Amino acid sequence: MLLICYPRCSTCKKAQSWLDEGNIPYTYRDIKEENPSFDELKEWYERSGLELKRFFNTSGLLYKSLQLKDKLPSMTDEEKLSLLSTDGMLVKRPLLIADDFILVGFKEKEWAEKLMRKDERERP
Repeated sequence: MLLICYPRCSTCKKAQSWLDEGNIPYTYRDIKEENPSFDELKEWYERSGLELKRFFNTSGLLYKSLQLKDKLPSMTDEEKLSLLSTDGMLVKRPLLIADDFILVGFKEKEWAEKLMRKDERERP
């Protein structure tokens, strides 16, 4: 699995700690140093089944300064993916890319459902 994070992001740190504590192997990638490409983002978006808006860091300063809340509704998917591929600070993080699923943002329950074996999830 590939974990894409921004090192200074507290949510990314929580996700990384959660994976480490669960002894779940992953490869780490700094989103600021290696922003996802257009092709990567397109593939992940298509595989995820999520709305493309979910891939945007809507609480980020760059998102707000570009006034994307108002601009995104009139943009095509291709334009949105192109924009996302220009700067890692626009991309919602952490991203966890696995063979059979894509997780955007860290919600412990959602991650546990995807990553833990059934018997581990059912423990009190």
